[in-house]
Amino acid sequence: MGSSGVTVELGAPAADDAVVEQIRTAVQAALSAATDLPIEIAIERAPRPAAAGPRAAKTGIPGVQAIVAVASGKGGVGKSTVAVNVACALAARGARVGLLDADVYGPSVPIMLGLTEERPEVRPDRRIVPIEKFGLRAISMGMFVGERTPVIWRGPMVTKLITEFFKNVEWGELDYLILDLPPGTGDAQLTVAQQVPLAGGVIVTTPQDVALLDVKRGITMFNQVQAPILGVVENMSFHICASCGRRAEIFGHGGGEAMARQFGVPFLGAIPLVRAVRAAGDCGVPIVVADPQHPQSKAFIEIAGAITTQLEERAAGMPAHSH
Repeated sequence: MGSSGVTVELGAPAADDAVVEQIRTAVQAALSAATDLPIEIAIERAPRPAAAGPRAAKTGIPGVQAIVAVASGKGGVGKSTVAVNVACALAARGARVGLLDADVYGPSVPIMLGLTEERPEVRPDRRIVPIEKFGLRAISMGMFVGERTPVIWRGPMVTKLITEFFKNVEWGELDYLILDLPPGTGDAQLTVAQQVPLAGGVIVTTPQDVALLDVKRGITMFNQVQAPILGVVENMSFHICASCGRRAEIFGHGGGEAMARQFGVPFLGAIPLVRAVRAAGDCGVPIVVADPQHPQSKAFIEIAGAITTQLEERAAGMPAHSH
C-alpha cells in the first residue's frame, strides 16, 4: 500500500525554518496517532510579499505616485474638458501625467486629444500600451470601439473594464494619473473610485444655484471612498467677449466659491466660458496646448498649480485651505 500525502499550506511566509519543522513534526504526530498509514507531509509556504517601492504602495499601481479623480454631479458641466486641460497643464509644468477616461458610455477624451483614429498597442503578454499625446499617456474605451460605436454594457462589465485599465495598462512612472469619472455620483462612479486609493477628488460645477446639490453629492461620494476633496472648480464661470474682451457673468458668479466655503473645501479656480475652448477640443488640441496665453488656459494652469499645492500640503500633513 502506498503512502498518503498531506499538504500543509502556511498562510503567512515563515522566516524561521525551525518553526516550519515544528509544524511538520506536530502534524506528523497528530496523523500518526490517527492512522497506521505512512504519511508524507509537504509544506507550502506563502510567497514573501514583494518589496513595494513608495510609489506602488500609494496607489496599488506600480510606478504611479498619485491618482486624482475629476467628477461632476451631472453631465454637461465640462468635466472632461477640465480633466484633459488640467492634465495637459500638469504635463506642461514638467510632471509625468497619465489620463484614464473612465466614462465608458461617453468617452470624449480621444476626440479632445485628436486620437479618434489611434488604437493602443496590446503586447503579447496582454499588457496595454497607452497612447502618448501632448506629453500625456492616455487610455480610453473610445480608442478601442471608435466614437460612433455605442457601448451598451451592464455595470459589472464596466467595473471589469476599468479594473483592466488600472491594472493591465503599462502606465510606467507617473507623478499623476488623472481619472475622468463618468458624470453623476451613483453606484457606477463609487465602484470606479473604489478600485484604487485616490490621492484626492476634484469636483467640477457651474455657477448656477441648482449646482449646489451636485457639489454636495460629489463631496458625499468622495467621502464614501475616503478620498480627500482637493477642491471645487467652477466651469463656465463668466463669458469673455471675443471682440471687446469685456467680462459678462451670464450665469451669475461666485457660486462655486460660495459652495466651497459652505462645505469647507478648497476653491481651486473659475474657468471663463469662451468659444475657443470648444473649438480647440473639437479640433483635438486642448486650449492649454493650442494657446497657453489664453485667459482660459491661464485658469487651467492656475487650477493645476492649486491641485499640486493641495496634494503637496496633504502629503506633508498640513491642513487643506482655500486658495
